[in-house]
Amino acid sequence: MQPAKVLAEKVRRGEIVTGVLATDHVWTDLVEICQRSGLDYLIVDMEHGPHGPELVAEVCATGRRLGFPVLIRPRANDYANLRLAIDLGCCGFLLASVESAADLDVVAEAIHLPPRGRRRPGGVGNRWVENFRYPAWRDEVEEHFLVLPQIETKRGLEAADAIAGHDVTTMLAVGPYDLSAELDVCGVMDAPELKTALGRLRRAAEAAGKPMWMIGDAASLVAEGYTFLCIGEPTWMLAAAMKQQIAAAKGATPPTKPTNYTGT
Repeated sequence: MQPAKVLAEKVRRGEIVTGVLATDHVWTDLVEICQRSGLDYLIVDMEHGPHGPELVAEVCATGRRLGFPVLIRPRANDYANLRLAIDLGCCGFLLASVESAADLDVVAEAIHLPPRGRRRPGGVGNRWVENFRYPAWRDEVEEHFLVLPQIETKRGLEAADAIAGHDVTTMLAVGPYDLSAELDVCGVMDAPELKTALGRLRRAAEAAGKPMWMIGDAASLVAEGYTFLCIGEPTWMLAAAMKQQIAAAKGATPPTKPTNYTGT
């Protein structure tokens, strides 16, 4: 689980750490693309994405082989889905809509083997350890597995201190769009209600000694003091980049002479 350990150390040092949340399209080469682009991590979204277990397992395995952190956002936060997700070989979870410390008790049970939990390991997740004795699971997987509970509801906001302070929480996360909808300001990212809620979450994370994960425009987030960033969804980022290129081409003034014309 060395990739998870390295990622956590970067975040705790306060470095600018960037990653993406892949929802619409996931393929194995995406891991290498993220690494070569200078990103620090990839999250595979199984909550909203159509990705099957076999594909996700291979994406996680590619991350393990390259030493690049691949996390999963599971379809749900119940024991069965969490256990399946960790068996696919990821090195951490982004957990949607966590609303209480009790939710995280279930997460701990799914991550930890007895006596701390009730997980029964299987699948390609076994390849993180050099042997199957309990000390190897504890020291090589459990101690470095990343858990990022997202606050996306009013109930979660009310329980922010307990969620941030839970032993299994590595970093506190937020789903700003869903939270804005809960606060009746859907999609208005500069609404005072949302700003107040985000301030509350940042204070809860700081009080617990946990870093804060946030998704949005990278430059804007850094200006606001965030350092653990998710800079977007790869397909949406590609579409935005193409739109920029098309707009630039259509808005450009054609040169008087075709200086690059080669006759072909």
